[in-house]
Amino acid sequence: MNASVQPPSCFVLPETAPFSPEQRAWLGSFFAALAAPGTAPVPVDAPAGASGAASESGLADNDDAPWHDPAMPLAERQALAAERPIAPRLMAAMAQQDCGQCGYTCAAYANALATGAEARLNLCAPGGKETFRAVKALAGEIGADAPAPSIAPALGEASPAPAAERGYSREAPVEAVFVGRRRLNGAGSEKETFHIELDLSDTGVTYTVGDSLGVFATNAPGLVDAVIAQLGARPEGLVGGKPLHQVLSREVSLGAAPDALFQLFSYVTGGALRQKARALAAGEDPDGDAAHLDVLGALIKFGVRPSAEAFVEALDPLQPRLYSISSSPKANPGRVSLTVDAVRYTINRRGRFGVASTYLGERVPAGTRVLVYVQRAHGFGVPENPETPLIMVGPGTGIAPFRAFLQERAATQAPGKNWLFFGHQRRDCDFFYESELNALKSAGVLTRLSLAWSRDGTEKFYVQDRMRELGAELFAWLEQGAHLAVCGDAKRMAKDVERALVDIVEQHGGRSADAAVAYVAALKKAGRYQADVY
Repeated sequence: MNASVQPPSCFVLPETAPFSPEQRAWLGSFFAALAAPGTAPVPVDAPAGASGAASESGLADNDDAPWHDPAMPLAERQALAAERPIAPRLMAAMAQQDCGQCGYTCAAYANALATGAEARLNLCAPGGKETFRAVKALAGEIGADAPAPSIAPALGEASPAPAAERGYSREAPVEAVFVGRRRLNGAGSEKETFHIELDLSDTGVTYTVGDSLGVFATNAPGLVDAVIAQLGARPEGLVGGKPLHQVLSREVSLGAAPDALFQLFSYVTGGALRQKARALAAGEDPDGDAAHLDVLGALIKFGVRPSAEAFVEALDPLQPRLYSISSSPKANPGRVSLTVDAVRYTINRRGRFGVASTYLGERVPAGTRVLVYVQRAHGFGVPENPETPLIMVGPGTGIAPFRAFLQERAATQAPGKNWLFFGHQRRDCDFFYESELNALKSAGVLTRLSLAWSRDGTEKFYVQDRMRELGAELFAWLEQGAHLAVCGDAKRMAKDVERALVDIVEQHGGRSADAAVAYVAALKKAGRYQADVY
């Protein structure tokens, strides 16, 4: 672009422009930054090392974000970003998992909102209500009112996108064939975990190890029927030209009751109930039950029957769920597998169920076409150099990507050593993929397998405890150039593993506490410490 030509102050790509959502976000940020006086343009998802440019332009960037920690409370993250421009403050409100479920990284989503390339404020699924409220509070500073949640495209009605992008974006899913499931737990387990297989051979979609698969599930029929009955509505009644039952099944979330639903209730009730509805809509908890109120629970609590149209408009869109891929395409051409915990629990004597986990674990029959897309990993995968040693820490379903890593290393005959830390509740019934892992050990692919069982002894014992126990050898691997990858719970396990790693470096590396923290930080910056957390 000629330096003497200034771009328009508000550059908006036309809807017909042939770009994916990620490309639109990048271009929107680029032109917005270019238009700002005295700033240098940087892309939305700036590469590592571009933090200086990001700071000058006012955009968010991981390298310049001390709050980029999924275990840090929202208030603390916001305090760290309080004096920054709007984009970093928006980023601080995100869940910090870089999971890609929104179609961006945390920094990229914040930049897209700040530059106007993205208008939807409620895409951060891991952040839930807490993030949405924080983002909504900041929206006025970017000249945007919080939009009402729009209804997501129905199953089978994927938005059109360039052919090269189909299957790699939540806006352009493809139809995979559900092949089947098998339970991974043995008798006596307190969990229900399934190995899921899907056929991608007719989709033209490929993936690499470390990627995730987005799955568009449907709400449980029993829950949909219960909501309709509580509304006193007709299942076949039309909402937006579609039967209510279809809309509630496929398009809107029936999970945590959104603020907009309580706001609606405040309009159709009165007295003390109206005050409670207003309080809940404002993020307060008048009866101490806000954390447990799903859509059906909210309907029961308030006993109101708004119109079906108003009710649907107050609900959040049903978001796709992301799962770490647990297979290598080199070992399973045309197939993709997942490792899924079926979520079930009881609140107030009513069963609650995970949407996608029970859809995959029990409801979808073999041969069904399921809308899916591949979410590319952000710096999570096997080392580029096949000789590099690899340490993997993945308890429970966190083993998923490491099963894929090991399959990949076996298929490519990578000579690098591999060490897996796996744990769960009980060895007898929760040792996922035991025969496969033993075969990989026998073949020399899996150099070490270190196990931790939290319910087998008198005291709970976790993977981070096993790491400390084997700290001297683990540190030696790191000194030999090993990469370390972690997959699992963001707020507890991943933080405990990092703390254990710092302790190991301090004890076995002869470093001070501050130097050990710096050592681990350097591993992250070099791409040698990777995390896939949720």
